[in-house]
Amino acid sequence: MSTATATPNSRRPARDETPHPAGAEHRKPLRPARVVLHVFLIVCAVLWLIPLLWALYTSLRPYAETATKGYVSLPSTLTLQNYITAWNQGQMPRFFLNSLLIAVPAVIIVLLLASAAAFVLSRFSFALNIGLLMFFTAANLLPQQVIITPLYRLFLNLGIYNTQFGIVLINVAFQMGFCVFVLSNFMRALPHELTEAALVDGASVWRQYTSVILPLTRPALAALATLEFAWIYNDFFWALVLLRDGSLMPVTTALNNLKGNFFTDNNLIAAGAILVALPTVLIYVLLQKHFVSGLTLGANK
Repeated sequence: MSTATATPNSRRPARDETPHPAGAEHRKPLRPARVVLHVFLIVCAVLWLIPLLWALYTSLRPYAETATKGYVSLPSTLTLQNYITAWNQGQMPRFFLNSLLIAVPAVIIVLLLASAAAFVLSRFSFALNIGLLMFFTAANLLPQQVIITPLYRLFLNLGIYNTQFGIVLINVAFQMGFCVFVLSNFMRALPHELTEAALVDGASVWRQYTSVILPLTRPALAALATLEFAWIYNDFFWALVLLRDGSLMPVTTALNNLKGNFFTDNNLIAAGAILVALPTVLIYVLLQKHFVSGLTLGANK
């Protein structure tokens, strides 16, 4: 009596030799909810871009043409003359410099101070740890308009009224809470073994902060730098309240120079608004990679 011995290859199921299109095994079925979500996002993106595209379209048309045909009409002429006029008449170079002198130092100072405070609050345990974090978080809830009068008197007494240094300080003060909240949450998620190993190697607290924790927070710092620059650069409220000299005003005030007493050229103002918005767009383009990675931190956990 002979017994048939099955080979390992005979036990394997037959391989399906039917060709499949590339990526078919990874393709998910298209669900109605996903279609609705994509349609909703596309509509929101279009609605968000319409004002910007309309301002760009208006800025490229002469005022005489829009006065004759109306703004909702096909163009006969597209020109960059409005941008040239806005650049010269609005004295854009001087006001751009004023905005940079306010925004750049404010962003650097607020990120340095916020990262140091977040490092202490997230990596050390002490009695006032939670209380201080709640204090920084609650500072974001305070409306800025509520304290106009006491701040105005304080700036007068300190001698920093009508100075760009005072605008830098007030922006740093009001942006600290948000930055501390974001950075402390990010630093809290970092493994404590990193600072423990640095402590064993003899690293001081300052060395742990600068050499271990701060380099790891680069994506979060880049995302915050993009947001903070846009917020501080676009701010007009504090400059209007705490600056008296027109030569110290930020670039957002340059649009006022494009308005006449009895006549307003909306095409010219649209060109000026596009010029004013260009620096924030440039900052986003330069920091786009770090900005997106900073916003998506922890999304895959």
